[in-house]
Parts: sequence; structure tokens; C-alpha cells
Amino acid sequence: MGRIFEKRKETMFKRYAKMAKAFTKIGRDIVIAVKSGGPDPALNPKLRLVLANAKAVNMPKANIEAAIKRATEKNTGNYEEIIYEGYAPHGVAMLVECTSDNPTRTVANVRMYFNRAGGSLGTSGSVSFMFEHKAVFKIPVQKVSRDEMEFELIDYGLEELNEDPENNQWIIITAFKDFGKMAEFLENKNIEIIESNKIYVPVNTVELGPGEFKEIEALIEKMEEDDDIANVYHNAVLSGGH
Repeated sequence: MGRIFEKRKETMFKRYAKMAKAFTKIGRDIVIAVKSGGPDPALNPKLRLVLANAKAVNMPKANIEAAIKRATEKNTGNYEEIIYEGYAPHGVAMLVECTSDNPTRTVANVRMYFNRAGGSLGTSGSVSFMFEHKAVFKIPVQKVSRDEMEFELIDYGLEELNEDPENNQWIIITAFKDFGKMAEFLENKNIEIIESNKIYVPVNTVELGPGEFKEIEALIEKMEEDDDIANVYHNAVLSGGH
């Protein structure tokens, strides 16, 4: 009974930690959006997209308003979006996406995580060529057929249109360069953008055994505890899919 309780407590802690991480990331995204385009969502398309993401993770309204207010204050620092590249153990390529107001601190921490795991921080361009930069939009399933929707979206950069029946959503994938074009089209058509993200997809993958894969998972978990690190992308897959 005690073991079950501890397991539940651990699961709950991880869930809350993940939620707190999402709120921190979106809070920083709000600051970046407000500083670049102002605090009024009606006049700032970048902020509108960030607020949609905030809604998708159930970020409280008070937190959102506080982040917008903080972004308008003169003493609030500027956050930079930075990508660090490196190799984890077993030749696994990694991109570490950061949002930081102190890049010196952030790069030192990222280097430390790589070194302690037996990997190494690389230079710009050392592994990024192994990934494709994509944009992902989630929208409610539309009244038109999927074929009609694909035909309409193709001119705005559509690469894939996938279904998520469980959430009654369509998932739109474009090249990163078409992010703004697709976002503008969906807004002009009054199609709700439930969530939007920019992701990195590996071109080739490295197969690892269960023990090796756990090492990579442990490194990612350690990195994701750092508030400056927003996302970690890698090209490792578990051998045999188990």
C-alpha cells in the first residue's frame, strides 16, 4: 500500500512539475511577444498565438495577465531564444532549445549537462543539419472534408494534415518558413488555432538498446528541469520499438 501511495505521489509531482515548466515557458514567450509587438493581442499576432498555447495548457488567467504586465515593465529583461547543439552518449545528436535572459549562464549549464552524461556541447551547425525545422498547428476538425481542407491549405505551406480523433482535431504540419503564412491564413479564415509550435524532426535516427535509451532519457529529464531549457530534440529511437 505504501509503495502504491509513493508511486502516485511521484506521478503527481511529475505532472505538476511538467505543468509548471509549461507555464514558465509560456510566460517567457509572452514577454518576448509583448516586447516585439506590444501588449494588445488584437494588434499582435505573435501574442495571439502564445495566448492560444497558454489556453491549451490551462494556464490561469491571472498568470497570463501577470506575464503581460511584467513584459511592459522597464526593468524586465529581454529573453533570447537560443539553440545549442551537441552529442549525447552513443552518438545521439541533440538540439537544446532555450529561452534565456542570461546566455552565459545557460550555455554553461547546457555544457555541464552534456559533460556529466559523457556527451559534448558542439558548435553552431554541428548537428542541426540532421534535423528539419517544422511548424505544427492544431485546429478543430472542420465541416469541410479532409481532401477539401488539404486542397485549401496547400498554397500556404501544408506538408501533412493528420487527424487526432480523440481530441477532434486536425494537425497541420508545414516547413518552419511557412509558419507565419499558415497562421495568417487560419486567422483570416476565422479557424481557431488551438495550439501552435515550432519543432525539430530528425532526418535520420540512431537505434539504441533499452539501457542506452534510458541514459538519453535521464539526460533529457535533467535538462528539462532547467528553467532556461524549453525543449530538447534528439534522434534516438528505441531498438525494436520496445
